[in-house]
Amino acid sequence: MIEFINVTKHYPGRHHVLRELNLKLPTGQMALLTGPSGAGKSTLLKLLLRLEDVSHGTLMVNGVDVSTLKKRHIPAYRRRIGVVFQDHKLLMDRDVFSNVALTLQVSGMHAKLIQNRVRAALEKVGLGNRIHNMPATLSGGEQQRVGIARAIVHTPEILLADEPTGNLDGSLSTEILDMFRDFHQHGTTVLVATHDQTQVERLGLPVFHLEQGMLQNSQEKSA
Repeated sequence: MIEFINVTKHYPGRHHVLRELNLKLPTGQMALLTGPSGAGKSTLLKLLLRLEDVSHGTLMVNGVDVSTLKKRHIPAYRRRIGVVFQDHKLLMDRDVFSNVALTLQVSGMHAKLIQNRVRAALEKVGLGNRIHNMPATLSGGEQQRVGIARAIVHTPEILLADEPTGNLDGSLSTEILDMFRDFHQHGTTVLVATHDQTQVERLGLPVFHLEQGMLQNSQEKSA
C-alpha cells in the first residue's frame, strides 16, 4: 500500500511543489500518474524513493513511514523498489549483463544466483539473446527494456516509472506499458508517470492527475 496523507513538499523561497496531497494505491495495483510538466509528478516519485524529504504530512509505503525514515534505513527501504527512468541511465561502458547485475552485486549476492536472476529478468523483457551486447548496439526500445530488467531483477515489491515511454514511438510505448501491466498482474504494485494520453485511454487503469501540485479528481477504474 502506498498512501500519501496530507503530504506537502516545498523548497525555501519557492512555491509548494506538492500541496496537501492525499493519494492511496493498494498493494498489487497499478495506476498512472498524469499532469503537465511541473505539476509535481517527478517530485512525488522522488518522495517515494526518499530522494526528497516530505515537508509536512505522512507518507506510508507497505507499513513503513517513509516521511520519518532514518537515513541508515533508507538503503534497505530502496531495495524494495524498482525504478525505470525515461533516459535509461545505463552504463554505456558495460554490457547488458553487467548493467542488470549491478544492483545484485552491490548487495553481495552470490555470483551464480546473480547470473540466474539476470538471465531470468532479461528473458522476461525479451532480451535473453542480448545479454553480452553493449548498450550502444541496442535500439532505444531495447535499451529501455534493459532498464526494466535492471528494475525487476531483485523482485521489488513496488515498481516506479518516470515517463518510461517519453522517447519511444507509439508501438514501442504500447509494448513497454503492457510489460508493466504484466508485472502488476503478477502482484507487483506499479505506478507510472506519463503524459501519453493515448496510452492512458488505452490502458483503462486508475489515474492520479496532478495540477500545480494538487491532486485533481482521480479516475477510479478497475485495474
